[in-house]
Amino acid sequence: MMSHFFEIHPENPQLRLIHRAVEIIRKGGVIAYPTDSSYALACHLDDKQALDKIRRIRQLDDKHNFTLVCKDLTQVSNFTKISNDAYRLIKALTPGAFTFVLDATREVPKKLMHPKKKTIGIRIPDHPVTQLLLQELGEPLFSSTLILPGESEGMTDPYEIKSRLEHELDLIIDAGIIKYEVTTMIEISSQGVEIIRQGKGLAPMLD
Repeated sequence: MMSHFFEIHPENPQLRLIHRAVEIIRKGGVIAYPTDSSYALACHLDDKQALDKIRRIRQLDDKHNFTLVCKDLTQVSNFTKISNDAYRLIKALTPGAFTFVLDATREVPKKLMHPKKKTIGIRIPDHPVTQLLLQELGEPLFSSTLILPGESEGMTDPYEIKSRLEHELDLIIDAGIIKYEVTTMIEISSQGVEIIRQGKGLAPMLD
């Protein structure tokens, strides 16, 4: 198997290629796609085989916190228990380089939740390709930053992704080089709001 390789413009994505990407995802494909903080892997939410493939590529155990990449807050509120305060905070900070850790609802498949905490990470990235992909797909993507085993940073160059993973992935979207910066991770629970990892995203209201 060789992966498809689509060159998609980072600011004006070609809708024709986005539609083909959506088709690949719906058929159970695993894709590498651009976000506002690095390249990431993604697949359809309900596809166990694709999910297992992402775990295998990244060599992740069951304790790993996965992320749902959502188009907007409406999608977020289907999958998480979100208070008015949390809603306002996420609205103020998205789209952007943040991951919010929230309590998952029953809509989230068990295998995607954190096994003990029953939480899920949520992202609304600020990248035109991701935004259009999510809009055309009409549902969140299951996602994980593309960090290969033994490495500490996310992959930034689509040609390097191609040379290392073209036999593993169904599609690589090339939207140019993306500088890797971790997202800022914010946990929102009944205990309150806490920045658990400071990264690219700035949240001055939480200082």
